[in-house]
Amino acid sequence: MDIINELEWRGAINQVTDEEGLRKLTSEDKIALYCGTDPTGDSLHIGHLIPFMILKRFQLAGHHPVIIIGGGTGAIGDPSGRKSERQLQTMEQVHHNEEALTAQMKKLFGTENFTIVNNYDWLSKISLLDFLRDYGKLFNINTMLNKEVVASRLDAGISFTEFTYQILQSIDFLHLYRHNDVQLQIGGSDQWGNITAGIDLIHKVEGPDTKVYGLTIPLMLKADGTKFGKTAGGAIWLDPEKTSPYEFYQFWINQDDRDVVKYLKYFTFLSKEEIDDLAEKVKKEPWKREAQRRLAQEVTKFVHGQEAVEEAERISKALFSGDVADLSVAEIEQGFKNMPSVNVENKKENIVIWLTENGIEPSRRQARQDVSSGAIRINGEKVDDVDAEIDPSAHFDGKFVIVRKGKKHYYLARVK
Repeated sequence: MDIINELEWRGAINQVTDEEGLRKLTSEDKIALYCGTDPTGDSLHIGHLIPFMILKRFQLAGHHPVIIIGGGTGAIGDPSGRKSERQLQTMEQVHHNEEALTAQMKKLFGTENFTIVNNYDWLSKISLLDFLRDYGKLFNINTMLNKEVVASRLDAGISFTEFTYQILQSIDFLHLYRHNDVQLQIGGSDQWGNITAGIDLIHKVEGPDTKVYGLTIPLMLKADGTKFGKTAGGAIWLDPEKTSPYEFYQFWINQDDRDVVKYLKYFTFLSKEEIDDLAEKVKKEPWKREAQRRLAQEVTKFVHGQEAVEEAERISKALFSGDVADLSVAEIEQGFKNMPSVNVENKKENIVIWLTENGIEPSRRQARQDVSSGAIRINGEKVDDVDAEIDPSAHFDGKFVIVRKGKKHYYLARVK
């Protein structure tokens, strides 16, 4: 199946400026295409990942992806999807974010058949007079006002700075067409106005028959109608320091049966046959959650690597079984990050007193009862002797004591 047919099957196309022309172009030749991201933060989250998955599919099909890290546009602020003005960052912060995002992109796309650029390199060289004469003259205010990205902000108000964003993004497309042979821009559904503005600029400057195209991706919604990628704990980041690989894996494995096949199509590179097979298993054996497990494995591998998948699954298995003794200190930090924790002294103490004084048990009576009944496990081992002693330095390099009360309740004691 050609790349456009594949994207349609995966539900990854919202709008295309000229689908027939783009299909013909991509079937006859390998093209360069681009997507951009502004360095408004020092990490992408999974919502940002959506258009870059499409770029990766083109790369795997032999096409050449170009990524813009928007050091120039990021200093201005994209009004898309916002109800108010973006808080401008210092240039020092923008440059820090540029470096972090560049590293993430290189990890996702590798070094072969891939180009990464920064639009600060050309936008910063345009003088105000050149901007107005060479580009501003080619943009009609009435047309710009009718673009959804601007029209949605008119009631609340929009600064001239953010109003000019679509001109800057259009200049990006023109620059990449001229210097990198880019013929296709990809973006989220909210980028349609900016993308078509760029195509219009290229047609005015290079000629109306110039073969350039735009493609947007649908807004990703969950089955319950809420926006994909947001959780009660906040965004799911690609930076392992912000969202650990274990948390990342858990996000995907906990997806709803109603959403998992859609996500397999969108966020994995599995074949149609493999996904159809997993879809059948969702219908016939949903309790096995095989589709969710495969989704978690594939996306975690893409973002963090196979070793992170194995680590996440090892933590998951240990927490489910209670056999935590063989976990490493780093794995404990990941797996217990959001579990109840207490700080404890590095001194030996009777288990009943230790559990009570550190707030894991409400009273000594309850502590004695839970220990006697075998409900308490310390570092994976059952302790049923009320005279037993806790030695915080005995396991995990003397940094942690893991307490499991009953089948589901874990506590992490951090040794001071």
